[in-house]
Amino acid sequence: MLRLLPLLLLSLAAAQPMVMPLMDNPTQDTVDHWLQQMLDLAESNPELLAKELAGSPAAAIAPEMNSTAVLELVPTPTNGIPTVVAHGMGDSCFNPGMKSITEAIGTKTGAYSVCVPTGATQILDTINGFLKNMDDSIDLFAKKIQADPKLANGFNAAGFSQGNSLIRGYINKYNNPPVKSFLSVHGTVMGVGGVPQCNPSGLLSPICATLAKLCGTFGYTKLVQNHLFQADYFRDPTKLTDASYKSSQLAVLNNEGDSPNPDYKSNFGKTSQFVMVKALKDTMVFPNEGEHWGTFADGSFKQVLTMKETSVYKSDSFGLKTADEAGKISFETTAGNHLQFTEQELFGWIAKYWTA
Repeated sequence: MLRLLPLLLLSLAAAQPMVMPLMDNPTQDTVDHWLQQMLDLAESNPELLAKELAGSPAAAIAPEMNSTAVLELVPTPTNGIPTVVAHGMGDSCFNPGMKSITEAIGTKTGAYSVCVPTGATQILDTINGFLKNMDDSIDLFAKKIQADPKLANGFNAAGFSQGNSLIRGYINKYNNPPVKSFLSVHGTVMGVGGVPQCNPSGLLSPICATLAKLCGTFGYTKLVQNHLFQADYFRDPTKLTDASYKSSQLAVLNNEGDSPNPDYKSNFGKTSQFVMVKALKDTMVFPNEGEHWGTFADGSFKQVLTMKETSVYKSDSFGLKTADEAGKISFETTAGNHLQFTEQELFGWIAKYWTA
């Protein structure tokens, strides 16, 4: 299994054989070289790369809505408040699942609904979900939102998997126009401390924790942080005091770095509601408690903390504790794996939280 490190380390499983031979004991140079090959392939054959990324076990593709089931659901009007939707890694706003979700939300809420891509086509949107770094993706996401006059007075936001990192980042960095209610479905909002399909605190912990630690070793370099979205929200609990982590894009959003930005905290406070949905059997996001603002304990890949036990909550570094004490944070769960939810569940959350 260690021979799969390049694929697990960078969460680009199926694309890996196209670019780099399987190898043991990778070094920073080999990882950087492999990433550069990925960037070169994005230029020379983007169609092939997008296909491989979308077919990867690391891809989080939203399910297509059942039109009959959607028709049977009662309308959930939101008093004209529009909705912004954001997709997961390997997915695209142009794919059937995300298109059907966006259209169904618009139909049932009776308001404008739009999926905001970070690429102009299905191919570019898929590739950018991996090879456009998180910070640049957030900035482009914000630019598109601010250019849409239908969103000028604020909006509700629904994120799926990695798309929640976009929305959470938008809230911290911009929130103008403001997100009124944030529905995070199986989101990477607190970052991840493991690689997909390999739980560092599970039965394969000797292997998976080692792989996770290698992600921390290789994931915080300038080249990787500048290009790989998934590395930008990797939170290695053993490196939280290291300069390498503190300068990472996730640490900056969390105000865990050496120069906290007070605007990130005040912007977070402008959102009135956070609805956090956790998949109880998630095998993509580790720990899955991260979908409820939890994380691994400082220094440990085994102990999992709930939101209130985390250091970022206790320090209120970006406003999480303030939001919770104001009654803004609600928790929901689904019984199955990552992005396994029903039409009834999705529109049940919308009816419960967006139509009150």
